[in-house]
Order: sequence, then structure tokens, then C-alpha cells
Amino acid sequence: MTRLRIQRATWPRPALILTDTPRPDCPDCEGIGGIEHDYGDYETGEYEGTDWEPCTCWNENRRWVLLPLPHLPRWLRRRHTGRDPWAPDGYSIEPPF
Repeated sequence: MTRLRIQRATWPRPALILTDTPRPDCPDCEGIGGIEHDYGDYETGEYEGTDWEPCTCWNENRRWVLLPLPHLPRWLRRRHTGRDPWAPDGYSIEPPF
């Protein structure tokens, strides 16, 4: 049985997608969607990283694009610089203390 939800995707382009979700009562992954396996160096026993094994209760590649979203024009994209984007240069919105 498919459990669907709507998500916002950013790659390969912005879109709203319909995607499958893990089964919440799955006894293997407990609703997380996969199982993490930590691994380490054989000789020293030091932690090396974590592998992710997807669970069989869902398919993370099952997704459908519902609505492609437009890209924002370059002039409309704003980065947070600590100053008011509409104020003249040299004026900040940060408090003086």
C-alpha cells in the first residue's frame, strides 16, 4: 500500500512532487524508512562512518512531479547580508549594541 505526501523538491528543478513514505508500523525500520549501520576501522576500531540501507517497506524512487515551480529571477533573489536590502548602501538593520 502506498502512503503519499506532497513535498517541495529543488533538484533537478524546483517542483512540487508526490512521493511515497515509509510504513509507520514497519517492524524493521520502525517508520524511519531505513536502517543505519555504523562501521569502523578494523585495526584501530575507530569510527569511520555510517551506511544507510533503505527498508523494503517503501520505495524512495517512487515520485511524481505534480507542479513544476518557476525559478526566481536573479534580480529578485536576496541573500541575508545583515542589512536592509531596500535601505541605501552603508545602512544596517543590526542594532548598535
